[in-house]
Amino acid sequence: MFERKQVEGSKDQRYESLLNQAHSLLEDERDWVANLANAASLLYHSLETVNWAGFYLMRGEKELILGPFMGQPACIRIPVGQGVCGTAVKERETQLVPDVHQFPGHIACDAASRSEIVVPLENGGKVVGVLDIDSPKPGRFDETDRKYLQSFARIVQESIDWNNMKK
Repeated sequence: MFERKQVEGSKDQRYESLLNQAHSLLEDERDWVANLANAASLLYHSLETVNWAGFYLMRGEKELILGPFMGQPACIRIPVGQGVCGTAVKERETQLVPDVHQFPGHIACDAASRSEIVVPLENGGKVVGVLDIDSPKPGRFDETDRKYLQSFARIVQESIDWNNMKK
């Protein structure tokens, strides 16, 4: 049985613990549904001031579709190049948005969200989806979050057999 540990200490120490827990939680499973669901839950229950944590997955070349998540019901489909998630896919880089109301073309799935970070997930040189985390607090995410959430995304990427994912 997996038991989540809440660690006290610096932001770096808390993230290091989160990465260790993610590795432990995901290392013996390869199923994409199970691992994305557990990863979303781990993030949602471990990070402070977060109101949504989850994944959007590529469907074809032109859109993302909602995957496992924790939080309020969300937008189901997002075109590549639109919103923070679609921009992360198009640019193939992490989007750190201190104020979503200032992001051109932001797609508001939860009116309470004020800041967001989106990390692309890749497999075989292609973007297969994104890790998306929202917060009701403006400026919630910083470069430390970027660094560790990109590491978290790599753990998730490596835990999944993407070839067995039905499209």
